[in-house]
Amino acid sequence: MTVKPLAFRMRPRTIDEVIGQDHLVGEGKIINRMVKARQLSSMILYGPPGIGKTSIASAIAGSTQFAFRTLNAVTNNKKDMEIVAAEAKMSGKVILLLDEVHRLDKAKQDFLLPYLENGMITLIGATTSNPFHAINPAIRSRCQIFELKPLQPADIKLALERAINDLDRGFGKNDVVLSKEALDHFASASNGDVRSSLNALELAVLSTEPNGSGTIHIDLKTAEECMQKKNLTHDKDGDAHYDVLSGFQKSIRGSDVNAALHYLGRLIEAGDLVSISRRLIVIAYEDIGLANPQAGARTLAAIETAERLGFPEARIPLANAVIELCLSPKSNSAILAVDSALSDIRNGLSGEVPDHLRDAHYKGAKELGRGIGYLYPHDYEGGWVRQQYLPDKLKSKVYFKPKKTGKFEQALAIVYEKIMGKKN
Repeated sequence: MTVKPLAFRMRPRTIDEVIGQDHLVGEGKIINRMVKARQLSSMILYGPPGIGKTSIASAIAGSTQFAFRTLNAVTNNKKDMEIVAAEAKMSGKVILLLDEVHRLDKAKQDFLLPYLENGMITLIGATTSNPFHAINPAIRSRCQIFELKPLQPADIKLALERAINDLDRGFGKNDVVLSKEALDHFASASNGDVRSSLNALELAVLSTEPNGSGTIHIDLKTAEECMQKKNLTHDKDGDAHYDVLSGFQKSIRGSDVNAALHYLGRLIEAGDLVSISRRLIVIAYEDIGLANPQAGARTLAAIETAERLGFPEARIPLANAVIELCLSPKSNSAILAVDSALSDIRNGLSGEVPDHLRDAHYKGAKELGRGIGYLYPHDYEGGWVRQQYLPDKLKSKVYFKPKKTGKFEQALAIVYEKIMGKKN
């Protein structure tokens, strides 16, 4: 008999066993409420691989006792969907997990839509792509869309500890001892992918000979071999990985090329291309920003090149990007501006959109794309006209305060000051 992988065996059986995603499955949260009320609606779950999309779907099925089937939008054909539909007709309801739902073709989509409409099939679509861009509107409009967040190291550790201690599905019948350093490494090196960490644990257990007393000891060296990533030096709390990432960003922000290259080297040595890539893109827009707008595009190009090359050659475009970001002028004016606007909104300062900016609703104005009383800037010399755009409550608010750190932002500042001068 074929033994299923540990990650498959350890999938949650009920909604209460789901690890992480508390914003969706925690007590009183939307999916938890739907399950307890047995009032499920079709949904699309999106996020990176290995963070619980399939797990949530199987947990929903286990908690509601509805029939549960899994298909793939690419590899399964329309006939497979017809079998699921026939089962739904017989049982009254089937939960269908459709992986790679963004690849659903028109024929399969047209077949599914009536069953989604009458509720016989509850679709749980899983995708790593942004559904607002990648999924056909006909499917999207019939589903709730939920974004899953990357799992934290504490979540991964909980999953690993469950797998080691579970008597029926995990290694509870074996005497497995996992060192703290190995546990920390499995949790941090997986980059939030619980499937990856469980696969590595399974490989470690199955490939390690028990000692004389039958105990399977898994140390840091074994964990590194099974994850195929070297361990960063962890401090007593296991936070060094995040300290290195923080030091990396702060060194670039502080224009210290040598320190930034040092921390880049530590991340490269750990094989952590995902964290490097994400952090560099954040830096390019948060810390460099409008002072050197082309740095963002060049950083993305360097990352895409690094991903194609893989290590060790990936270090070359990454080093290019790091050096440019270090030596670029710095500006955080954009993030300060949007955070200031968000702060007002979250504190209840919004107000009604001015009448002349509202969507056109009468013949003539609608044809021109203009609201009543709206002054069309293209009808005026220079493309600027004095009129109010902010709601009344906020009409004097100023969010953007440019910094004259680079030629581009200096040019923006001149235009901005000119417009603000005319406005006032």
